[in-house]
Amino acid sequence: MIDAALLPFQLPFMQNAFAICALIAPPLALLSCFLVLKGWSLMGDAVSHAVLPGIVLAWLAGLPLIVGAFGAGMVCALLTGALERNSRLKQDTVMGVVFSGMFALGIILFVAFPSDRHLNHILFGNMLGIGPQDLWTSGLIALAVTAGLLAKWRDLLLHAFDPAQARASGLRTGWLHYGLLTALSMTIVATLSSVGLILAIALLISPGAIAFLLTRRFDRMLLVAVGVTFSASMGGTYASFFLDSAPAPTIVLVLTAVFCAAFARRLQQVRRATQQG
Repeated sequence: MIDAALLPFQLPFMQNAFAICALIAPPLALLSCFLVLKGWSLMGDAVSHAVLPGIVLAWLAGLPLIVGAFGAGMVCALLTGALERNSRLKQDTVMGVVFSGMFALGIILFVAFPSDRHLNHILFGNMLGIGPQDLWTSGLIALAVTAGLLAKWRDLLLHAFDPAQARASGLRTGWLHYGLLTALSMTIVATLSSVGLILAIALLISPGAIAFLLTRRFDRMLLVAVGVTFSASMGGTYASFFLDSAPAPTIVLVLTAVFCAAFARRLQQVRRATQQG
């Protein structure tokens, strides 16, 4: 019985899957908190979809796929900001138009120039096919993003709550704004080989939403988000082995279940407070 329970930790492909989960959990969780606070959840959706044409173009040019993915993500973010500033459209409308257009362009390019890469692996990831190069790439990106967010989390927090006060305090809000967009694009690139473009959205939103329901202090919110993401990633990957399911969707289902539990707990707290009041 014990040998069967420990079997996933003894297989090389499962060891790589657990390793990639441990590497990408911190940046995803930290970034999720800022996206939830700023109301940028849809921005994560937009950038994750928009990297597809960059991936195809990078493959055609013989460049590393992460270069194309990062470039396309930044183009999407900058284009969204430019259109919002120079039109009367709201941010969510602009992002919907931009990311759907770029995602459609990516699919057309992928069909027009067939490659040996399977589209499903790009869209949904291939966690069980992770190799040493993927681990190194994701690890270096994750380290850079995590270090940057932890170093500037107080400035980013002020910028998220009150940009005007942040400017009055002497903070370079432009650098903070585009730095957060850069971190978003880099994180999506780090998750490309493991959870793919589509499922990365859940990992960029759910941890921050769960932590927001469980605590009121932002420093604790960061810790809760990291703990939830790490536990759900490890637990979902472990469970997928015995359920014979794909690890990435299983992780997303675990996060969804945790969110439902956190929401139910919060609802119960509100009802108790109402009854006592």
